[in-house]
Amino acid sequence: MDIAFIAGFGPIGTVDSASHDFWAGALGIPFHENAPRYFHTEEVDGARAFAIWPLDQAAEATFGTATWPADRPVPQAWIEFDVASPEAVAPAVAELRARGLEILVDAHEEPWGQTTSRLMSPEGLLVGVSYTPWMHDGGSDAGGDAD
Repeated sequence: MDIAFIAGFGPIGTVDSASHDFWAGALGIPFHENAPRYFHTEEVDGARAFAIWPLDQAAEATFGTATWPADRPVPQAWIEFDVASPEAVAPAVAELRARGLEILVDAHEEPWGQTTSRLMSPEGLLVGVSYTPWMHDGGSDAGGDAD
């Protein structure tokens, strides 16, 4: 697997406003609400994207249901690593699976154009191996709604 860069990072948010109040209010991070309760910015140096991803939305994107499975640790944060092309995501997933890692969702294209897959790290981070077109040279400008 050839990781091109860290595409994004952020906390898995709470249902109430506590996460937004902390990150935007206390720390002053300028967010855009790209979807209800999904706060995103590309305006923090050092991160291509930083976003508060609500747990119910992370569960929906990973498991197809708004409820995080009770038999799995609840992630506190997410991180995504981008590979060179959409076609490189599936082989990266196969490599991780061959190493004995459990893949939560295989490579697939999201409605906003990002190709992604997900697994959990030993520390409890929700990890994406992705291709985010608008973050690559010559990529489309669809960005901003991705996790």
